[in-house]
Amino acid sequence: MDLLEIGKLAQQASYELALLDSHTKNVALETIASALEAQQTLILEANKKDIELGIKNGLSDALLDRLLLDAPRLAGIISDLRQVIALKDPVGEEFESQVLENTLRLCKRRVPVGVIGVIYEARPNVTIDIATLCLKTGNACILRGGKETIHSNIVLVNIIQKALQDAGLPKAAVQYIEDTDRAWVAKLLKMDQFVDMIIPRGNAGLQKFCKENSTIPVIVGGIGICHLYVEKTADIEKALAIIENAKVQRPAVCNALDTLLVDASIASAFLTKLADKLLPLGVTLVAEEKAKAILGERAIKAQADDFSREWLSLNLGVKVVSDLDEALAHIRKYSSQHSDGILSNDLAQTTKFVNAVNSAAVYVNASTRFTDGSQFGLGAEVAVSTQKLHARGPMGLSALTTYKWIGVGDYLVRQ
Repeated sequence: MDLLEIGKLAQQASYELALLDSHTKNVALETIASALEAQQTLILEANKKDIELGIKNGLSDALLDRLLLDAPRLAGIISDLRQVIALKDPVGEEFESQVLENTLRLCKRRVPVGVIGVIYEARPNVTIDIATLCLKTGNACILRGGKETIHSNIVLVNIIQKALQDAGLPKAAVQYIEDTDRAWVAKLLKMDQFVDMIIPRGNAGLQKFCKENSTIPVIVGGIGICHLYVEKTADIEKALAIIENAKVQRPAVCNALDTLLVDASIASAFLTKLADKLLPLGVTLVAEEKAKAILGERAIKAQADDFSREWLSLNLGVKVVSDLDEALAHIRKYSSQHSDGILSNDLAQTTKFVNAVNSAAVYVNASTRFTDGSQFGLGAEVAVSTQKLHARGPMGLSALTTYKWIGVGDYLVRQ
């Protein structure tokens, strides 16, 4: 495999994509959607091979859940693709227009980033999401998935590339690094002459490696240590329903709830009801000292580092806090700045929480599970960014654009 050639082809494809109008891009995306539907059996058979190998290699239930593609999930992914088709194309949008005193007409215009490299693990849906969003915004992409999803990804990329050719677009617009040797990741991170942005979607180790070794700008995120704080005025039954949704609906994803903070004034009654609701669902409560004293044998004792863990399972950290200030201090110490929320009927408390918590998504009386490109109306997402520059939260179409200044004069010279 010649990675430099992949980079050159991607860069050339990005030049061609940048000139396409929205209609042409949308036709290509619909061609991809139809091809994925037509090849469902082939896709699911490839994914079955990955699942079987994953079980054989001892992958955790969380990773197997992320890896799994079945007919309903594939249909949902294709539905997200078609949502992206329906969205407004941000490329070419002009904003902050003005005419200067010297008569120069000035504006900013949204343009594609260029070539985006994405490194990810056991989530074949990411392959389709990234290709979709990149194509819609005129970007080429180089994908490198994990070895655990190799069969699924190769089939998906082959289908996408064939559909691109059928639509008259360069197949090099979406390329895949098939060799699973991690040395290729290190090489990709140094290809700044061809690649404009790196997005790692994986564990903390991968993101740290990319930040430390890349000569290309890196967007980090996707690691969720997510919190909910139950304030004393919260509606208990409604709060319990939100907590169940945030923890149980899909525990292996980054926006699932990891830690529950409960106001001390309601802790005894609330935690009893919490255990009654969650324990039958398979949840393990991991409680600090005060919460453990209330829950007794219905919880296990939290260890020193448990509140700094993204569980990706049915474990839930539980801590009793004296007030909002202690809840905020805990969140500031342990949050990954992904998704954090408050359950409360006190406007002053919710306002303070929203202003004080510096996460990409902050919720009032809502589940953390909403931090998702599709749920936010973005169609799909490339990643959930937890950093502060360029993009934060679910990265949809506009996050895959930059802008250029456009200045128009009447043969204007500077005085």
